[in-house]
Amino acid sequence: MASEDHTVSGVAGRYATALFELALEEKALEKIETDLNTFGEALDASEDLARLVNSPMFSSEEQGRALEAVLEEVKIDGLTKNFLLLVSKNRRLFAVPGMIGAFRALLADHRGEISATVASAAALNDTQVTALKQALKAALGKDVMLDQRVDPSLLGGLMVKVGSRMIDTSLQTKLTRLKHAMKEVG
Repeated sequence: MASEDHTVSGVAGRYATALFELALEEKALEKIETDLNTFGEALDASEDLARLVNSPMFSSEEQGRALEAVLEEVKIDGLTKNFLLLVSKNRRLFAVPGMIGAFRALLADHRGEISATVASAAALNDTQVTALKQALKAALGKDVMLDQRVDPSLLGGLMVKVGSRMIDTSLQTKLTRLKHAMKEVG
């Protein structure tokens, strides 16, 4: 059973909790984690896949057929494939990114970790990821599972979200603050 002290809610939370409990029962947490990461990366990389997932213009059948082809291409099968096809059949594909995030949060909680999301202007290398994890562990007292995103609009720096806390050191935010400060002066 999923830990009761970690809150996931809404449609995404309910689906993620069901998937987590099935994966735990089948001892397939790592496989599901890998599959969801693979699907999330494919979703981030493909505008067409993002459109398929988010657009209500496609019928459930069209989404299901296209999704099946995508899953075969990225070699996702078993429980994860069945889960994503069920989500498609139930017309909930739009909530998959939230489901992935909620699953990661449940998994981190199960492992005694804290889940954090980091956005950077460019992909972080292994050394930077390790340094960030160590800094967050020192600050939070727990191991950290990072969900990494690339957001070129940040220009530089990082945005780290841990629970309800946001640490924004992005150049874009600093420039925006400077712009507002200059308006107040002039």
